[in-house]
Amino acid sequence: MAKIGIIGGSGLYSMPGFTAQREEIIETPFGAPSDPYVVGELEGHEVAFLARHGRGHRISPSELNFRANIYGMKALGVERILSLSAVGSLKEEHKPLDFVIPDQFFDRTRGRISTFFGEGLVAHVSFADPVCPQLSLAVEAACATVGVNVKRGGTYLCMEGPMFSTKAESNIYRSWGMDVIGMTNLQEAKLAREAEICYVTVAMVTDYDCWHEGHDAVEVTDIIRVLLQNASNACGVVAEAVRTMPAERTCKCGSSLQHALITDKKVVPEATVKKLGPIVSKYFV
Repeated sequence: MAKIGIIGGSGLYSMPGFTAQREEIIETPFGAPSDPYVVGELEGHEVAFLARHGRGHRISPSELNFRANIYGMKALGVERILSLSAVGSLKEEHKPLDFVIPDQFFDRTRGRISTFFGEGLVAHVSFADPVCPQLSLAVEAACATVGVNVKRGGTYLCMEGPMFSTKAESNIYRSWGMDVIGMTNLQEAKLAREAEICYVTVAMVTDYDCWHEGHDAVEVTDIIRVLLQNASNACGVVAEAVRTMPAERTCKCGSSLQHALITDKKVVPEATVKKLGPIVSKYFV
């Protein structure tokens, strides 16, 4: 079983030291994940990699099946997820090629499904602190070791996309005190918390969105150029974080459902318990 999951782009598949052993095609009750999971060994640990947008970047942020992606990780036995994501900077201090490890999210998406629950089972999970503190510290230390300029803390604003912001939107987000802007990580974080999986975002700054007077409006070609430069840094950070990952989880992520399941167990449909088996079965023994 792979206890560490990595969500990111195709650059990770050529990570030095990663030995791919097999592909796992997982069918979930919520449909198909973005891609087969690539399970292998990295720094002595078995890990599961998932290309968030599919290999070749085929899936738009608004089309992602977040529930299937996280459910598949849970089914593989994953307890911790490192999520790598390209972001725009909303502050001068976060420069292209810097990494930010946010500890908060702000939702600007529309109509995305962000929960596994329903169908006769209600859960209200605490999300005040959406990022695993133990995992966040591990990634910060890995960045320092590899030599990547990193800031731990700050807010990731999750927008709908796929179009980038207008200048008016970008400046409003800045006035709110947001740090970085992306299109994917909020739903991952919510679902990981429901699945009792530790989660951290490694936000890799590619540009200044469109607010910065000294920079032209963001273009895809510019983002891709910086993204490729970020890829080698990301590989080093992931490898170091996996190598030094604490053996035991000391956070509360692994018991986030303990007091969150509101429905009387006697009235929960058996089909719902079966559907959510990897997530809730320990509470229905």
